[in-house]
Amino acid sequence: MTDRITTPFTAESTAAEVLAGIDLAGRRAIVTGGASGIGVETARALAGAGAEVTLAVRDLAAGERTAADILGTTGNDRVRVAALDLADQASVAAFVAGWEGPLHMLINNAGVMASPLTRTPQGWEMQFATNHLGHFALATGLRPALAAAGAARVVSVSSSAHHRSPVVFDDIHFERRPYDPWSAYGQSKTANVLFAVEATRQWAADGITVNALMPGGIRTNLQRHVSDEELERLRAAAGGARMMWKTPQQGAATSVLVAASPLLAGVGGRYFEDCNEAEIGVLSARNGVAEYALDPDAAARLWQVSSEMLVA
Repeated sequence: MTDRITTPFTAESTAAEVLAGIDLAGRRAIVTGGASGIGVETARALAGAGAEVTLAVRDLAAGERTAADILGTTGNDRVRVAALDLADQASVAAFVAGWEGPLHMLINNAGVMASPLTRTPQGWEMQFATNHLGHFALATGLRPALAAAGAARVVSVSSSAHHRSPVVFDDIHFERRPYDPWSAYGQSKTANVLFAVEATRQWAADGITVNALMPGGIRTNLQRHVSDEELERLRAAAGGARMMWKTPQQGAATSVLVAASPLLAGVGGRYFEDCNEAEIGVLSARNGVAEYALDPDAAARLWQVSSEMLVA
């Protein structure tokens, strides 16, 4: 096993602190879900360092408001807004078709958490369809643009909730097993890590690296399906440990570290939390990365299964 990567940054570091002194002028980034939660602060930090940033969002009006806000705080007028609905494969295809030129950073940030059972027109369970398949289609579609950039990076925003479930290949879409919102969310977040493992392997010749991360606990509209009572129940189930909430600026720190820090040049296929690589096999609700999420065989199988779903 390679040595665990550590950095000078911590759970308290902000995205701006991580990028302090880093010049991203001439670099182009896409942030999915860039108009809400940590997506806004991820985009703001990248723009503050000089990058051209495209906010890939479902709500264009919210995207335009966010772009104007980022311009106001950073002075960077190279913040674009483009429509993207990750649950709609036609929308993903249209976004890919509309992209021109190289892409240096793709931050797969958007997601849905613990939602009631919903299916796409294809019959896919919505959390897996949005959190994994939508981003899988986006990243694979943009591979030529990533390759053209040279040393491009893809950021796969996962969660400690991946501990709740591996990818259940025998019934990914809950067609036979009872639906549980948290198991479905956990499965999709495990898929985000496995994607990083296999994409790094497949795309190494293009100089593309992909890493996954846990941003930390941040109260955003990601939790719109989760009540305070539910969060308290989960806290109690985890042994009563007090949940340490981060600010959105702190929550975006690990994303921008993985996306742009020279400290991670050439690093791929790993899982980070609190601005450092996570320990492996710490099977808790809050820390570490499950071994099954880094399993190269499962990663290769998921890639194959995902590819087949998209062409079916």
